[in-house]
Amino acid sequence: MEQKIKMFIRNLNFYYGNVLALKNVNLDILTNHVTALIGPSGCGKTTFLRCLNRMNDVVEGARAEGQILLDGKDINSPEVDPVQIRRRIGMVFQKSNPFPKTVFENVAYGLRIDNPYVKAELTARVEKSLRDAALWEEVKDRLNDRAFELSGGQQQRLCIARALAVEPEVILMDEPASALDPIATLKIEELIQELKKKYTIVIVTHNMQQAARVSDYTAFFYLGELVEVDRTEKIFTRPGLKKTEDYITGRFG
Repeated sequence: MEQKIKMFIRNLNFYYGNVLALKNVNLDILTNHVTALIGPSGCGKTTFLRCLNRMNDVVEGARAEGQILLDGKDINSPEVDPVQIRRRIGMVFQKSNPFPKTVFENVAYGLRIDNPYVKAELTARVEKSLRDAALWEEVKDRLNDRAFELSGGQQQRLCIARALAVEPEVILMDEPASALDPIATLKIEELIQELKKKYTIVIVTHNMQQAARVSDYTAFFYLGELVEVDRTEKIFTRPGLKKTEDYITGRFG
């Protein structure tokens, strides 16, 4: 069966002022697959991730060259609204960042921005998002509690529910489990496997085992360049380049 490309990145260069942070990156991100971005700290993984939904627009002096296409349309084109791009491409950050509101209001926040939902519909959308984030059973009796009263793992899944509420097509995750204990990490990993049935996922991770467990494709970045990308099983068992093998086996990084 032919794989559908959701995002198509060609000849991407990215600059912070005069500093070249990403150099000639070419990558296809496939629909309903998980693509893991691996590589040592400072290699450009998070910069690349933030290019995918124009989060870098807010950085003074930052600029991108090349193409980033979402369903065939260039997301950096002048007529494209970055706010709409971020609705279609949601993001979950390394540290859970719930709003200082109730559990319900955290998930409803994005829905309220430009949609006057009737209460029943809003309630249904919030419940669906919490179910999709595998959190509903744990918080259904705590919807009016403050989000900060949840555990760290629950807060991160709440942030995932918040991202899901506006029905994005792509979810970007920047080390979503790095601050969590092993049990909470396992829940996030199981959730990622479930979410890829409906969404396209790109995840930055420093954890090699996590990349091997959750992703279909793995892209290895080093010093701002995409060194190698392939099916995850191949990257971890038969990488094409010695540099990739050296990183995966812990010889550097």
